[in-house]
Amino acid sequence: MGTTVAPDDDPYLLTADGVREPPKGWQASLRYLGPGLIISASIVGSGELIATTALGAEAGFVLLWLVILSTAVKVAVQAELARWTICTGKPALSGFNDVPPRLGRIGWINVLWIILALSKLLQAGGTIGGTAVAFSLLIPVGGDPMSSTSITVWTIIVALGSIALLYSSGYRFIERGAFLLVVVFSVVTVAIAFGLPFTPFGYGGGDVLTGLTFSIPAGAIGAAVAMFGITGVGADEITFYTYWCLEKGYARWSGPPDGSQQWRQRAQGWIKVMYKDTFLSWVIYTFSTLAFYLMGAAVLHPQGLVIEGNGLMETLSRMYTDVLGEWASTLFLIGAIAVLGSTLWAGLPSWARMYTNLFSIVGFLDWNDIPARRRSIKVLIALQPILWTTAYLFISSPVVMVQIGGIMTGIFLPAVVIATWYLRNTQVDKRLHGGRWFNGLLVASSIAITLLGIYTVLNVFGLGVG
Repeated sequence: MGTTVAPDDDPYLLTADGVREPPKGWQASLRYLGPGLIISASIVGSGELIATTALGAEAGFVLLWLVILSTAVKVAVQAELARWTICTGKPALSGFNDVPPRLGRIGWINVLWIILALSKLLQAGGTIGGTAVAFSLLIPVGGDPMSSTSITVWTIIVALGSIALLYSSGYRFIERGAFLLVVVFSVVTVAIAFGLPFTPFGYGGGDVLTGLTFSIPAGAIGAAVAMFGITGVGADEITFYTYWCLEKGYARWSGPPDGSQQWRQRAQGWIKVMYKDTFLSWVIYTFSTLAFYLMGAAVLHPQGLVIEGNGLMETLSRMYTDVLGEWASTLFLIGAIAVLGSTLWAGLPSWARMYTNLFSIVGFLDWNDIPARRRSIKVLIALQPILWTTAYLFISSPVVMVQIGGIMTGIFLPAVVIATWYLRNTQVDKRLHGGRWFNGLLVASSIAITLLGIYTVLNVFGLGVG
């Protein structure tokens, strides 16, 4: 990203010159999909590899229903907030700040977002740590892969590598990298998970039915609420999806919201493209999430293997080596690096954009000042991995760090629902609202997210029942 940019090249600025007619049908729309791939790269990462697999190892098949629910229930809210973005040209945090009441210049939802962001420092630190452990097991420094020296060296390398790769990267580069990283691990993991019935760790219809009984074992409540918050689209992915929709061009191609019939038709067309984008990403991360859970439930749970501390990669590798043999350990570690790296790849530039948006809200910079905005994003891309690395080296427990982020995500989700409905009712042309089926799904999703968010809060603070 350069520092001298014409305003007409800014995807966050809606001008008549940027208008483009939307494609019709799946084939014509394929080249305009992409934000969902970045979301998938973020989702098919630490949440699936660590939190979902840990839940499967702890609870067995009994929580399979929660895995399916956690991936399906949030999509409508994600699409509705993206609809608002396409109609207004604004990113999520700008909209969140419009929801009353406000505390000075900042809205209450953005205050909660700051708390979420602080917890995500731990989650991202856990992701960096998990990636470093995988590298250390693959290429140990000093001979002992689990020595603090080897893990520390690789943690620093991962952090610096993330900065180097993403410091000057634009949307297209991030989108293409996300696609490659998602493909590498998802294909292998899904193939193994659904091939388990043909191995000594096979599962049958009875196991699957047990997982659809809508119950939560008392001992698995903490892992369950963390998994619900972190798998599928979490509050953070719902939020930063709006930034990638803008950078892809959906709002700019719709044009300034002048209320004309031509604008409404263009906006509706690009909203339909966004629907296809969210559906494709949902398919990707749903199958990947199910694969990770099934592997944890079928391979790790029967052996009583627990995923914890820096030993998580060795335990997780058992999902592969116990099925394919010891040679598969290398395959797993390469895949683990790809899947955890995909979370860093998508998360680092996404959080940099959201932090920059927040800084503009509180008055530190002008969001419409393109060079200032891009400088801020670069600085944050350089700063965040340092903070994440520090958090990991201090705590050194990737599973706990990822689960803390997941729990806070579950708590923040109801606030996102409130913001989405407020913005829908106050800032979106009613003629651009979704149809009957979509609106029904949005209501159901909103109720489920809110109830599970309340359940999360009650259990986190010891007020719930097991």
